[in-house]
Amino acid sequence: MVRFQAGLALALSLVAMLVLMTGCKSAAARARTTVATASPQAVASAEQKLAKIPPPSKTQYMSVHTLAGWENPYLTVEESGATLHVILANGQRQDEVVRVSDLPAALNALPENSWPYGRVVAVEEIRGEPAAARPAVRSNVEAALKTLGDLGVVAYEWNESGLR
Repeated sequence: MVRFQAGLALALSLVAMLVLMTGCKSAAARARTTVATASPQAVASAEQKLAKIPPPSKTQYMSVHTLAGWENPYLTVEESGATLHVILANGQRQDEVVRVSDLPAALNALPENSWPYGRVVAVEEIRGEPAAARPAVRSNVEAALKTLGDLGVVAYEWNESGLR
């Protein structure tokens, strides 16, 4: 009986070590995963065109409390990238899936009349993602915020309770 208990304890210890090593290995692998950000050349090119759009007008965009009422471009950031939402001249919304690294080119391609509040983009994290996806979503949000800042575009973060 003592020999059985010792063997069982050893087996459980080995299983616990394997589980811990596997968890640590995947955490280390996740830590090495990086989000592709926009290249400096792409940022410089887009920055020149976006500079023609006036600075944001806080009096206009601070009074908007829902994304349904938001008229400038906005981003929904996901684990795999982002969706750029744009209100067209005819009032229709166009959605384009973009990689965060391609954000400068996507914003650069927008017509000037897509920016009624000036150079400001609302940014929201996708809701309903599994907990395992949260780190990747947050990494993409941070990369998008950095890219917008590099472009001279104000990022107006959206959360579940509204814009902030």
